[in-house]
Amino acid sequence: MKKSAIIILKYVHPSCYLIILLLSLSSMSCRNMVLRTKNELDLKGPLETKVSANLSPRNDDGPLIAKEVASGNSTSSSETIAIVDLDGILLNNEYTGISSLGENPVALFREKLDSLEKQPNIRAVILRINSPGGGVAACGLMRRDLLRFRQRTHLPVIACLLDNATGGAYYIASAADQMVAIPESVVGGIGVILNLYNLRDLMQQFNIVPQEIKAGPNIDMGSVVRKIPDETKKWLQGMADQYQQTMIRDIRAQRPKIPARDQTVFDGRIFTAEQALERGLIDRIADLDEIISDVRQYYHLSAAATVLYRRKNDPAYSIYAVSPNTPIQAALLPSVPGMDRSKLPVFLSMWQIDPTAQKQSGK
Repeated sequence: MKKSAIIILKYVHPSCYLIILLLSLSSMSCRNMVLRTKNELDLKGPLETKVSANLSPRNDDGPLIAKEVASGNSTSSSETIAIVDLDGILLNNEYTGISSLGENPVALFREKLDSLEKQPNIRAVILRINSPGGGVAACGLMRRDLLRFRQRTHLPVIACLLDNATGGAYYIASAADQMVAIPESVVGGIGVILNLYNLRDLMQQFNIVPQEIKAGPNIDMGSVVRKIPDETKKWLQGMADQYQQTMIRDIRAQRPKIPARDQTVFDGRIFTAEQALERGLIDRIADLDEIISDVRQYYHLSAAATVLYRRKNDPAYSIYAVSPNTPIQAALLPSVPGMDRSKLPVFLSMWQIDPTAQKQSGK
């Protein structure tokens, strides 16, 4: 279904039209916008402008297609090395808005794996990761999808950790056959966080008084209108601990080289690539070009092309190509932690030093 907007502007300076239009559309999820304007100037009266926009709620430009980003030694070879890219904050919701091609990262990741599984010419997969992590549930879904993909296809999967591979992003990467980080990568951050805020004093400044009607004394656990009671905090802490223990169990099963007595690995701290290598969190240090070269040599794929899977209108010209996934309205509107009550809190497994980062993906 398409969304449309008709805006009538009177007594407004023409230079303000674009700003008003963007602010009016900022709450809509859209990518393709058709803008039509009709200006009439009457020297004896006000300036009247009619603006209409047809907005597509999602970018549906067909199935994923393979786009070659690096060729092998032979142009006649049908063998392929696929790069599966995983970028940004990983939450199970759409990255939509004006000037955004982003999609739900959970759904897109599954679609990419399903596309690879249907291609008989895929010989190896490189999981290229640049993400601080994301929702506990979202990252758990993606990790299980990757494990099942490996079990069904028996294809080698090598995780390449770029700038960031922390929290849930590292958790996903740990399901690969090998984990390789670039020298400058930030690795680790294996923990869980739930961002909650006490806005009682701020609300009082605006004479906002909560008047809840509730059935079930704990239905508002973590409410922003009051300080969290000790009993509630203890319960939520137990949930966070349980989520982290699941991550630790799964990571240890895949990474047996992690020292059993090293208490620094799973306390949420981050590591350089060298520090991660010392602790068994990764297998080696190399950049993406070296990984591709090693895959060609080890699996005898010198003639294989390297491809990224993209929508038709999403270009990919190099092995580092990234799809845009930050809506423009994220930059237009102010972001105050905890103020947007239309968004739900979510347990996160990510390295997060800025609590407003969730807003980039609509949470």
